[in-house]
Amino acid sequence: MLIRTFRPLLLVLMLAVGVAVAEPKADPQVAAQQAEEPAPKEMSTAPYNDPSLPAEIIALAPGVPEIEAKSYLLVDFQSGEELAGINPSMRIEPASITKLMTAYLIYQELGKGSIKLDDEVLISERAWKMEGSRMFAELGKKVRLELLLKGMIIQSGNDAAVALAEHLAGSEDAFVERMNKTAADLGMKDTHYVNVTGWPAQDHYSSARDIVKLATALINNFPEWYKLYSVKEFSYNNIKQQNRNRLLWRDPTVDGLKTGHTESAGFCLVASAKRDNMRLISVVLGAKSEDERANTSQRLLEYGFRTFETHQLYDAGAVLANVRVWKGDKAEVPAGVVDNLFVSITKGRYDKLKGGMQVDKGIDAPIKRGDTLGKIIITDQELGKVVKETPLMALEDVPEGGWWRKLMDGIQKFFAD
Repeated sequence: MLIRTFRPLLLVLMLAVGVAVAEPKADPQVAAQQAEEPAPKEMSTAPYNDPSLPAEIIALAPGVPEIEAKSYLLVDFQSGEELAGINPSMRIEPASITKLMTAYLIYQELGKGSIKLDDEVLISERAWKMEGSRMFAELGKKVRLELLLKGMIIQSGNDAAVALAEHLAGSEDAFVERMNKTAADLGMKDTHYVNVTGWPAQDHYSSARDIVKLATALINNFPEWYKLYSVKEFSYNNIKQQNRNRLLWRDPTVDGLKTGHTESAGFCLVASAKRDNMRLISVVLGAKSEDERANTSQRLLEYGFRTFETHQLYDAGAVLANVRVWKGDKAEVPAGVVDNLFVSITKGRYDKLKGGMQVDKGIDAPIKRGDTLGKIIITDQELGKVVKETPLMALEDVPEGGWWRKLMDGIQKFFAD
C-alpha cells in the first residue's frame, strides 16, 4: 500500500527528466515514446480468422507503398472509397484504439445531457488498479469528467477509461454491452468488445475496415470533440504526458486519431489528415515497432494525397430523376441522393467522368424516403471503367393510393411489363 501511495510522486520524478529532455528542441516524438507504458504481454489466441481464406488486396491505383503490417486500410473520408489496403476485414486486437468507441459513447451521452463535463467522477479501486497507460488518477478521489476524457484521449489512460465507463453505466461490463450495440448500429461486423481499454482479452477484436467506420462516424457526428485528438500533451497530477501519435509533430495536416500497442496486437495507429478539401483516414494494425507504425501511416497518407483527388458530384436532395411509382397516391417520386455524393479518382481524370442511372422497374408504393429505386453509375469514359456505383434513392415518401388507384395501376402495370 505504501508503494502505491508514493508511486505518483516517484513517477513525477522519473518522467520529469524525460519530459525536460523532450522539450522543446529535442525531438518531441521521443517524448511521446518515453511516456508510453510497457505493453502487457498476455496473448489473445482466439481463432478470429479463417486461415484458408485468400488475402484481400485493395489498390485503386499503382504505386501503393510496401507496408509491413498484419492489416491496413486507406480510405477517403468524404467518398468512402477504399484506396489501398490488405486484409481490411481481418479481425485483430485493436489495443487502445478501443478507446475510440469508449469515447464515442461518452460523446453521445454528453449530447443527450445525461452526463456533464463538470460531473465529479469517483475513482474506484478497479479503475485505480488498471495497468498499462494511465493518467494516474488517485484512489477514492473525485475527478472532473472533462479531465478524465482528456486523460483517456491524449494520455490513453486505462484508469480514465474505466472510471468513465463506471460513471456512465454503473460497471465496465454494462458499458461494454453498449459498445457492442453501437458497433452493430455502425455496421462494424468484424468487431467485438470485451473491455473499454483494449487490454488483451479473448474475443476482443476489431478490423481496419470497422475502425474506419468508427473514425468516420466520430468525425462526422462529434466535430467539436474530434479536436481533442490533435492535442499534443496533457498534464494531470503534476505528470505531463504527450500524445503518442508521432504524426501530430511530423505533419501539420494530421489531426488525429489514436494509437494502440500490446505485445499480442503489435503497434497500431488510426490517423487522419486533411489537405485542402480532401481528408484521408489510414489504419495500420500489427506493425512491428513504434517507428514502423508512424512511418507506414505517413507513407500511406502521402500516397493518397499524391495520387488521388476528391470531387463532389451531386448535392444531397438534388432531383436526378423522377421515377414511375405504381399503386401510390402519386405517379412519380423524385429520386437522387440523401447525402452529398463524392468520388475519389486518380488525379487528372475528373473531366473523363460521366454519370448515368439504372432505374428499377415495377416499383410499387408505399415508398419511404431513402428507399433504393435503382443505382447511379459513374464511368471513366476514356478507360471504359466504372469508378463508382451508389444507390439512387427516393427523396420523398409515397403512401399507397386508394383502391381505385391500385386497381387501375395494377391493370396498366400488367400491360406495361
